[in-house]
Amino acid sequence: MHLSILASFIGGIGLFLLGMQLMTEGLKIAAGNTLRTILERSTATPLRGILSGALITSLVQSSGAVTVATIGFVNAGLMDLMQAITIVLGSNIGHTMIGWLVSLVDFQGAVKLVALPLIGLGMLLRLAGDNNRYAALGETLAGFGVFFTGIDLLRATFAGTGLSMPLTVLGSGIWSHLTFLVVGLLLTVAIQSSSATIVITLTATAGGLIPLDTGASMIIGANIGSTSTAALAALGATPNAKRVAAAHVIFNLVTGGVALLLLPLLLHALLAFPEILHLNANATVLLALFHTSVNILGVCLIWPFTRLLVKRLKGWFRSHEEDEAHPLYLDKNIAATPVLAFHALAKEIERIGNIARRMAKGAMSSEAGQSLQLDADRRILLKLEIKVGNFINLVRRGSLPEELDHVLPNALRVTSYYREVADVSLRVAQMQQQSRPVANEVLAQEISMYKQYVVKLLEMSDVARKDYAPEECAALFRETEEMYHHLKSSLLKAGTKNLLPVGLMVSLIDLMSDIRRIADQIEKGARYLTTLTKAMPEEDETISAQNPA
Repeated sequence: MHLSILASFIGGIGLFLLGMQLMTEGLKIAAGNTLRTILERSTATPLRGILSGALITSLVQSSGAVTVATIGFVNAGLMDLMQAITIVLGSNIGHTMIGWLVSLVDFQGAVKLVALPLIGLGMLLRLAGDNNRYAALGETLAGFGVFFTGIDLLRATFAGTGLSMPLTVLGSGIWSHLTFLVVGLLLTVAIQSSSATIVITLTATAGGLIPLDTGASMIIGANIGSTSTAALAALGATPNAKRVAAAHVIFNLVTGGVALLLLPLLLHALLAFPEILHLNANATVLLALFHTSVNILGVCLIWPFTRLLVKRLKGWFRSHEEDEAHPLYLDKNIAATPVLAFHALAKEIERIGNIARRMAKGAMSSEAGQSLQLDADRRILLKLEIKVGNFINLVRRGSLPEELDHVLPNALRVTSYYREVADVSLRVAQMQQQSRPVANEVLAQEISMYKQYVVKLLEMSDVARKDYAPEECAALFRETEEMYHHLKSSLLKAGTKNLLPVGLMVSLIDLMSDIRRIADQIEKGARYLTTLTKAMPEEDETISAQNPA
């Protein structure tokens, strides 16, 4: 007898999870880009974001799927952290729809008469759809059928046991609630589905296996355990993914803690609510109402502090790339003071130059091709360039002396030179990976010497060096120019004399040309950066100009 109950229980859970998977995957494919479009357009305000998250999750019936999709959109730059958190808050409300579905199955035994036709119709569409949206829609309908069949099997299993759980052995009062909270949490983590835990809880309560207050404790545990999906998805992921997952964990922990503290009060209100409205409500309806109420309460508690939460989260899980892409010297408070603004600009552009030089050295010294570090450095450089441009616009709007107005374009010119170095460095790294080694020792030595001179120029063009001298940099660049032309001539001669394959000759000439481009842009960047620093007014002159007698 007990084996048949266990088999029905396992089968019910299996059918339920299979139905959930079919529904989720089918809806995602059938919707196409609709989910993405809704998430992009419906998060303009926190309230719209919460409502969108609730609506989408109630349709997809998987808060984990919505959370993972949201993390993906944040990483792709389609929404910011604030928008993502509102979606996550809303998904917790939408997730409570599962309790109401169980309640409907409980009230209407005729639903099982619909389940089998849904499976048949769904599979018919799936077979006839040939992997298009109709096939996905068929998969969704079949999933609904399997989903309801699993719930009905669980309900019938618990209803037919005639058992009740001996709670006295688990303690009483708060200890009993804590025990079942942990049971709900562990069960959710084990099967990676809070929906399954909630269905088990509701059907077990409806079958008399556990009382209402114990079911409420298990639902709180399932809520907290649902964060494991997002937490596991964020392992080894980007900082934004970790922040979204952390927001999910914080929300569910706060909600669970408050719900546990207010559990007696909430249960009393829950039992009184149907009496006030003169309604007949069974255990599943009351638990569904409890689940929804708790999550709405959690959103109401967290919502006023959402902006503060976002601010705090941005300080967590920071990557090296994010830290380096944050300006160290630019501050809007100094934009109105030219001497300070020009010093800040020069220092920040020096940082951009250091990144560009680092990329160029890495590209020329690596034979493995474009690396993740080069890609990360380029992203950092582009972010800093944008922030420098925004700061320059801010300086222009202030009281900038006329004799300095023409100097600001030089700042943008220098950043464009350094951006060009970054772009060419990526190309050099890729070309070096594709090029074959040069067998001719004389040519190989000449190429190596040419690269060494360019690396030396990269080091000498650091304007922060005490021994930096524009004239020496210009002289060294002219030497590299002569070496480039001589090397190009040598490569052409080697190609015409069959000392070098023609294809390799062409690729090497292109590679040497790009390295020459790096030398040219880095020397120009340093030269124009010095004009920016030389144009900076003395502090006393600036103060007297701003405060005339």
